[in-house]
Amino acid sequence: MDEPAKPGVLDRLRARLAWFDHVMRAYARFSERKGSFFAAGLTYYTIFAIFPLLMVGFAVGGFALSRRPELLKTIEERIRTSVSSELGQQLVDLMNSAIDARASVGVIGLATAAWAGLGWMWHLREALSEMWAHPVAQAGYVRTKLSDLVAMVGTFMVIAATIALTALGHARPMRAVLRWLEIPQFSVFDGIFRGVSVLVSVLVSWLLFTWMIGRLPREPVGLVTSMRAGLMAAIGFELFKQLGSIYLQIVLRSPAGAAFGPVLGLMVFGFVTAYLVLFATAWAATAAGADPRSQHVDPPAPAVISPRIQVAEGLSTRQTLTAMAAGAVGALAFRRLVGRRD
Repeated sequence: MDEPAKPGVLDRLRARLAWFDHVMRAYARFSERKGSFFAAGLTYYTIFAIFPLLMVGFAVGGFALSRRPELLKTIEERIRTSVSSELGQQLVDLMNSAIDARASVGVIGLATAAWAGLGWMWHLREALSEMWAHPVAQAGYVRTKLSDLVAMVGTFMVIAATIALTALGHARPMRAVLRWLEIPQFSVFDGIFRGVSVLVSVLVSWLLFTWMIGRLPREPVGLVTSMRAGLMAAIGFELFKQLGSIYLQIVLRSPAGAAFGPVLGLMVFGFVTAYLVLFATAWAATAAGADPRSQHVDPPAPAVISPRIQVAEGLSTRQTLTAMAAGAVGALAFRRLVGRRD
């Protein structure tokens, strides 16, 4: 008699550790719902949306510099002193042409940014809904676009708030507050400021990721579970940022790294961020309250067996006459065939 197969290492760990079983279920959901594919697509749309946003930024900067000629002159002098003569003059001419075309650049940038932003938001909401295993809703085109527009505006507001909070949490504003309060700066403050900066960054990332996981899917989801997943994504995001800063410091030392390092870093940054958000969403979708295996399922109704008896009443009159006519025609045809052979 064959002995039953022993469970593997992963099976034993999943049976022993609940959190490890949850991670494995989340990874299974992430793989089944093509999380890596959606993360790559979101990376493309994120990078694609950056260029029109840069156009809008150039337009805003052009309007600001056109009203402050002294600042524009200072920037031109710094460009000429920092860069060689020909390249510096080309950069100055490029800046002046951008300022002259600030209106058209701004309009085109806003239109392209709105179009690219709606595409980015649509794919982000679809990816998050896919991780939650929501059914595909057949909503109208206009209704879907209006919903995505509202979600995009809300997301940008949350992003602006997180950027402002992150800027306030950096060490430089804290040092300015100490100078304003006339408190002497000690070396111990550097470590405290760095820790507070990291803590504030994690908190604002938690706010942003909770908003994405809990409010951007097309169907409502649990806020408590989304907050837990958002915290997990925020901690992973902060660790990745620290590693990314070390990467940029190493890469930017060489000319080739200075040319291609930021671009590659931006692509990796976008992919890892999307990967973290989608995996955290899959983790939330397989939590105790969202996992279908942990939910109570009512037993099926009792089966009712009802025998069905069908009595064969024989051939009807029409069927009998049809059979007799077919037999007569067949017999007549057979007789003629035999007569011809004789």
